[in-house]
Amino acid sequence: MDEFVPPDFEVPLALETSEFVLEPLGPEHNEQDYDAWTSSMEHIAATPGWSDGSWPREMTPDENRADLQRHADDFRNRTGFTYTVLDPASRDVIGCVYIYPLPDSDYDARALSWVRESHAEWDVPLWRAVEEWLESDWPFGSVEYAPRA
Repeated sequence: MDEFVPPDFEVPLALETSEFVLEPLGPEHNEQDYDAWTSSMEHIAATPGWSDGSWPREMTPDENRADLQRHADDFRNRTGFTYTVLDPASRDVIGCVYIYPLPDSDYDARALSWVRESHAEWDVPLWRAVEEWLESDWPFGSVEYAPRA
């Protein structure tokens, strides 16, 4: 497989706005991440881009930790980039953003995001901010990212 991002590309380690902060997702976020998505499974499944039904699915906290480790390994290996979305004041996990290759496609990458149901009003602002970030700070010519209304 070709490299997902060029070797000299400096992968952004954060995106900060007044509404949220993105930082690389890892096992250290397990407890808050698990609470965020398990409290919002129907909401996430109804979020644009998540209609294939493969996630969210029931998992134990240990399975979630392993999944977060896989995402952290992908980030370290530059094969995919997952960010946790944090409330800037409380540092509570309110969602996630995933940036991965989209094989056999005309797109260079696919982005997905979700926010917990209690922060549903942040879905569109998050989508807008990530869409702009992908255009301005990432090396992709085209990204599939389910539009919001």
